[in-house]
Amino acid sequence: MTFDEARAQFPVFERYAYLNAGTNGPLARTTVDAIVAQERADLEVGRGGPAYFERALGLRDRVRERLAAAVGTPPEKLSLAASTTNGCNIVVSGLGLTEDDEVVTTDGEHFGLLGALFASTARVRVAAVRELPPERSLEVILAEVGPKTRLIALSHVCWMSGNRFPVEELQAQAGVPLLVDGAQSVGAIPVDATKFDYYAFSCQKWLCGPDSTGGLVVREPESLPVIAPSYLSQESYEPTGAYTPRAGAARFDHGWSPPPALAGLDAALEAVPEWGFERAAEAAARGRELLAERFEVVTAPDQATLVTFRVEGDTAELVRRLYDDGIVVRDLPGLGVIRASCGWWTSDDDVDRLLAAL
Repeated sequence: MTFDEARAQFPVFERYAYLNAGTNGPLARTTVDAIVAQERADLEVGRGGPAYFERALGLRDRVRERLAAAVGTPPEKLSLAASTTNGCNIVVSGLGLTEDDEVVTTDGEHFGLLGALFASTARVRVAAVRELPPERSLEVILAEVGPKTRLIALSHVCWMSGNRFPVEELQAQAGVPLLVDGAQSVGAIPVDATKFDYYAFSCQKWLCGPDSTGGLVVREPESLPVIAPSYLSQESYEPTGAYTPRAGAARFDHGWSPPPALAGLDAALEAVPEWGFERAAEAAARGRELLAERFEVVTAPDQATLVTFRVEGDTAELVRRLYDDGIVVRDLPGLGVIRASCGWWTSDDDVDRLLAAL
């Protein structure tokens, strides 16, 4: 499939320079067609009976296998989550952290991760690395690790700066469990989630899937207690509620994922081209280079697919004006910056339109 053929799957590009997959990725025609077809089947045939549940459970298995392949892990290590936040909450609550424990994170994290850490009652130690060059962040984060540290939790790619955090090095050197927020990495850059203790991610961003879809990789599922079981957590149960957990990470499945959403995600994963990562890196590099000619770019070279740059004035108003001009980016409130998301679908014209409008 050529670039033009792959890009033609997304009608939104006919109207907008869509540079906001860090919030929500564009939807392909095949994705929406699959959602509508499943909804229509549910409408006309109903949501019951052996055939319905056989199809729905088969769809769950197929999506689990495809998501696992996308992050390089065996299917039995992957749970179907509703979001990155959902995955983070599953891990943090399962670890049973108390006020006597400490967790280490950074000043570049999304509340989807931070909220789970705060709710744990553990003391949260924050490494100030957001403004540092990526090569300096490892030593600063490790300096916060102490004898009471039970968990390090941070993003693979910072949603603010667009820089990568040293998750591989931390997993190898820190000596404590690591929870990685993969919201801005999965589907954007190659990911091998088998390297990490816990890896949570969303599917509506860089994978271009439906809302409320995601995944959680747990390297050793049997070692993490299930704190909020769903019906799908159990293999069998007693009238008392005592139950036998399902094998592997499926025990953490958050509940019944709507078959239309799963059908859409299945189609979205099918639509990803083999050359996607290479093309996304090229688009981000070009976008960064051109923006750096006129603005202070926060994102260091050779990072991921987010490019964050500083502008003067009201960034929210500027983003609204850009939207009216057919360019979709986002501002990061209070930071005086704008973030452009460059996916494999981003054309040179998309970036040129942004520069011209600015």
